[in-house]
Amino acid sequence: MSCRANILVTELFDTELIGEGALPSYEHAHRHLVQENCEAVPHRATVYAQLVESRRMWSWNKLFPVHVQTSFGEQVIVPPSELERCPGAPSVYDIQLNQVSSSDFTLLSDVLPMFSVDFSKQVSSSAACYSKQFEPLRSGQAQVVLSWWDIEMDPEGKIRCTMAPFWAQSDPEGLQWRDHWMQCVYFLPQEEPVVQGAALCLVAHHDDYCVWYSLQRTSPEENGRVHQLRPVCDCQAHLLWNRPRFGEINNQDRTDQYAQALRTVLTPDSICLCVSDGSLLSMMAHHLGAEQVFTIESSAASHKLMKRMFKANHLEDKISIIEKRPELLTSADLEGKKVSLLLGEPFFTTSLLPWHNLYFWYVRTAVDQHLGPGAVVMPLAASLHAMIVEFRDLWRIRSPCGDCEGFDVHIMDDMIKRALDFRESKEAEPHPLWEYPCRSLSEPQRILTFDFQQPVPQQPMHAEGSMELRRPGKSHGAVLWMEYHLTQDNTVSTGLLEPLEDKGDCCWNPHCKQAVYFLSTTLDPRMPLDGPRTVSYTVDFHPHTGDITMEFRFMHTPD
Repeated sequence: MSCRANILVTELFDTELIGEGALPSYEHAHRHLVQENCEAVPHRATVYAQLVESRRMWSWNKLFPVHVQTSFGEQVIVPPSELERCPGAPSVYDIQLNQVSSSDFTLLSDVLPMFSVDFSKQVSSSAACYSKQFEPLRSGQAQVVLSWWDIEMDPEGKIRCTMAPFWAQSDPEGLQWRDHWMQCVYFLPQEEPVVQGAALCLVAHHDDYCVWYSLQRTSPEENGRVHQLRPVCDCQAHLLWNRPRFGEINNQDRTDQYAQALRTVLTPDSICLCVSDGSLLSMMAHHLGAEQVFTIESSAASHKLMKRMFKANHLEDKISIIEKRPELLTSADLEGKKVSLLLGEPFFTTSLLPWHNLYFWYVRTAVDQHLGPGAVVMPLAASLHAMIVEFRDLWRIRSPCGDCEGFDVHIMDDMIKRALDFRESKEAEPHPLWEYPCRSLSEPQRILTFDFQQPVPQQPMHAEGSMELRRPGKSHGAVLWMEYHLTQDNTVSTGLLEPLEDKGDCCWNPHCKQAVYFLSTTLDPRMPLDGPRTVSYTVDFHPHTGDITMEFRFMHTPD
């Protein structure tokens, strides 16, 4: 540069504001690239926070006692003390907060402006904390901090962009949908009781990339303590289980469903082998009367966590942990016994798309030699399901921009379309659809069935067919999910949880991501509603790779 600039234009923000390196980047720019009295666009950002009590959100961070009904009465699986004391994962949980029902949380404070960053002045990436005193609106258990930010594009603050959720908006009807910037959920290190009207201090801490919160009785300036260290998980659970997985394990209805299935397949002489990462199934099987239980924990994190879980529940001598990959299992690992019941949820931490948990089928195949005559596999089968939907907003992430604020960006639209046509448009991508409302235009349809009673086949599995669109709307994409048939009468769905309503509104499993295959030709908002009324599909399962490939396309019927 021949001289320093006097205007700095940049967009370095994520949902947490500073998580993409905004602070060190601005710091470098002011030191080396811009004049002292430069103007920055955007000009200023402010971070807001609100303290809440929420059993639902708290269940994304802590393990609750798990109740198992047995013939000997209720057994309770309790978390180890290390997990209860652990401050949790250091990363923010960013979600579409507008999709969380207001009945799922209780506001304990007003919206508090925590700190601002003026980008036209020298910015520091050094660790800092900001304290805001407040009086709780009501008594309760402080558990979660909800946070978001807004930016002022100009020094006068006339052009403003806010990420506030609907209840904190001055004009909720004019709410702008976004997926690139959402809202933040932070978990306090421990839940703390608060009393209505008794003053407290909420403290926002940050380093160069992360924000976290603490609750204090007095401000850091008064007590002389500033908690600069970022909370880090030391219990292993937050390293192994993500936030949706915590919620899944804490779902008592789901636990009851697995317990009911186990009661139908367990016998007093059952030799059980459990295969799922950090699953409580092994403890449930023991409590429900299995003679002996083994569990495979391939990773060091899951091995360490389950060892602590067993110790906390006095089961360290009752359940054997095998720390090796399933294909390396030997008869000696099973003490020379044959497995009569192979169990899985299934859940594996490496799974991204719904069918990635079919890894359980490969494990079942690898341990086939260790299964006794007449051995039972639970789940006994899985099935892949699909339906065509119209999204309220998610279609926008694939929609062409056209003209944007007077700029013609068709060249970028064309570039993206060519890239999608090359490969990505024929691939599904994972989305937690409880955050992205949609309507079903077709009835759900079973596409493929996988029989876990048999090993993985050598030949590919193929399915083709069509889905009739029974409701009017724009066919934005196909949603796919897995259902696991624990027994003949007991099925767990990773997708739809309830039958479709007349209007087609969908209720999705909030603890799983579903797969979305976008029908790219329908993502232009100018497309008419009265398009083709049938969508055809071809789906293939490739056993040598475990991959599922698919293609959905419109069938144009003759006039």
